[in-house]
Amino acid sequence: MDHDLTIDEKRVYADRTGADEVLVAADQGVVVASLSGDRVGEFGLDHRAAVRDVAADGDRRAVATDADVLVGDYAPTDFGPAVAVGFDGDALLAAGADGRIARLDDDWTTLGEVETPRAVDGGMVAAQSGVHQVVGDGLRRVGLDGVHDVHGRGMPLAATDDGLYRLGNGWMDELDGAFGVVSADSADERAHAAGDGGLFAREAVGDWAAVDVPTGDRVVDVAYTDAATVAVSETGTLLADAGDGWRTRELGVTGVRRLAVQR
Repeated sequence: MDHDLTIDEKRVYADRTGADEVLVAADQGVVVASLSGDRVGEFGLDHRAAVRDVAADGDRRAVATDADVLVGDYAPTDFGPAVAVGFDGDALLAAGADGRIARLDDDWTTLGEVETPRAVDGGMVAAQSGVHQVVGDGLRRVGLDGVHDVHGRGMPLAATDDGLYRLGNGWMDELDGAFGVVSADSADERAHAAGDGGLFAREAVGDWAAVDVPTGDRVVDVAYTDAATVAVSETGTLLADAGDGWRTRELGVTGVRRLAVQR
């Protein structure tokens, strides 16, 4: 790795159009779509490689592939095969297929290992072995088992094999059932979860309602712009709802796993 430039200078920032951009992780690569309200504009395959996860924060971007973690305009970081990436404030975290969790400083700093990591968000890691939280230069297990996704900012939420949970005085039940996805916006005003029972939206703490979506495919991730809720199905249908119902667009990719919004 070249240490003459800082991480910010050469790595995490991506050139952007200035509009909201939706990044979709699929078998074929990263699809980038322009979004105005609930209308999808131009979109296309921005990087070709099987992508496991994608994360964005402002102009910062990170992608997990079978070969490496890529950042900014797809610069390599020498992490190795990755299954999940996420931002924790100014820090980029990544999870390896071998269970290694690391933070990108000047180089990658290993924080610990978990069993079968699946998602990273806001300093929390979702794994088969539970929810793990970054504490200093290490990890601390904070409960649950069979965790598929986590919202680690504000009011933490976890999607697991047997239910949806909220972290308060311990992990508290929100919904029963198997869930694979949970998302909330930065202010915790909007939240969604998806699983075997379909897509749900939070109406109040502990109160969730089923949401009809115009696709028979499983929703695999949800994210937010200021104007809209954005979702994607496993077969590549992008959905956006700005308050007047869902608009859809077929992206022409398969094996979709995650999405992220840059705004």
